[in-house]
Amino acid sequence: MLTSLLIVAGAMLQLLGLAGSVLPVLAGPPLNFIGLIILGLAKGWDIFSPTLWLILVGVTVLTMILDYVLPISGARRYGSTKWGTWGAFLGMLLGVFLFPPFGLILGAFLGAVVGELLAGKKDRQALRAGWGVFVGYFFSLLLKVIASGVMTFLFVRALV
Repeated sequence: MLTSLLIVAGAMLQLLGLAGSVLPVLAGPPLNFIGLIILGLAKGWDIFSPTLWLILVGVTVLTMILDYVLPISGARRYGSTKWGTWGAFLGMLLGVFLFPPFGLILGAFLGAVVGELLAGKKDRQALRAGWGVFVGYFFSLLLKVIASGVMTFLFVRALV
């Protein structure tokens, strides 16, 4: 009975993780990883090799870090100054709390644009930095979807 409950809980976390890979309010890959840990408790830790467990920890931590780093590096790649980069970072932080669930994207975009405008850039250049934030966020989203998809696949495969 406990095994079945753990498997159901792990499956629910897999679904939440998949949703969280596209919704900013949920931490997708960490939820998927916790679901795998619960499955490990239910079925035994030998469902995956120790190496795979370590890789999954690394992927989970990396996606969490890149979720914040890629939008800012995207802004820099598209010509943002320090003002725009700091604006994107502060906008991302404010946006998460003030405008969930999409405040992360919108806040970073607006923060980059406002930062560039304060630095004296023209409208077009400021919007380009904001576009860089969007591109970086898109790549971060893509990585989270792939990581969550792989972990969900591993969960299902371990059940079969």
